[in-house]
Formats: sequence, C-alpha cells, structure tokens
Amino acid sequence: MTLYQQDRDLNVLAILYGRYMELVYGVCLKYMKEPEEAKDCVINIFEELVMKLKKHEVDNFKPWLYQLAKNHCLMKLRSKKGRPVNIDIDVVHLTENIHLDDGMEKEWRLNNMESCIEQLPADQKQAIQLFYLKEKCYKEIAETTHTDVNKVRSFIQNGRRNLKICMEKQALQKA
Repeated sequence: MTLYQQDRDLNVLAILYGRYMELVYGVCLKYMKEPEEAKDCVINIFEELVMKLKKHEVDNFKPWLYQLAKNHCLMKLRSKKGRPVNIDIDVVHLTENIHLDDGMEKEWRLNNMESCIEQLPADQKQAIQLFYLKEKCYKEIAETTHTDVNKVRSFIQNGRRNLKICMEKQALQKA
C-alpha cells in the first residue's frame, strides 16, 4: 500500500488488489446476483480504487476494500432505479439486521434513513454528510467545520448511533 502511494505504480496496486479479488468478487456477487455483473464490478472497483487511493490514506486495506466493494455495488443498484444518491446505507451500518422482502422494503429503508438524517442535531448531520457523502476524512471535516478532530469523530459516532436508534424506532412503528 505504502509503495503504491509513494510511486503510483499501477503494477504494485494490481498485485495488491489481486490478493483480494476473490473477496471483492464474492461481495459483488452477493449484491449483484449475476456473475457477469459481479465481474464487471470487480473491474470497476479497481478503477475506483486507483482514484480513491489518490485522496485517502488507508491504514487497514482489506476491510477498507471490502467496504469500498459493498458501497460500489449498492450505489450501482441504486443508480439502476434512477433515484438520486443521498447516502449509502451500509456504510453507516444501520440496516444490516433488517431483512429485505422486496424492492418496496428497500425503498422504505432509504426514505427512513433520509428522514432520520434530517432529524440529527446539526453538527452530527453535517459530519455524517461530509464523511459519507463527500467522502471527507476526519481531518478534512475538522478543517472545513473549524472543529477539533476528536469532536468530528464523536459527531460521526454519535450520528451513526442516533441514526440507528431512529431507524430502529421507525421500523418498530412500521411493524
């Protein structure tokens, strides 16, 4: 990872990515359901990886890549619906325990999340949006908002917790 970030040698990145291609393919197949679509995603994720690594420092590559693959697939699924992207559900880890029965359930969850984001305190809402939508790191958010990095981390952590509570409450009301 460090070697790639220093030299920007795509061969180095290709070797690193090759170690995790089965993991990425498995994630893509889980979400896309079709092997050909999953293979296309694996290629697209590598291209996305090249761009993201120019902007982000990654300390723990495997879980970061796993999350990148999940996000890529979910964004692709959402774009198929022709709906604007507001925030990726799984990045926030809020709905993994809710069983999806059909597309209507997914749509309800997305609307539920958007509603809950709007209910967050302003500092948490801003931090969540900058971190997940704008893909800013803690340091960039701290600079943008003129806030201490530890406070940014706290806003994101508390925002995720409050989103989860809000979404669980709305799910219970629906049931």
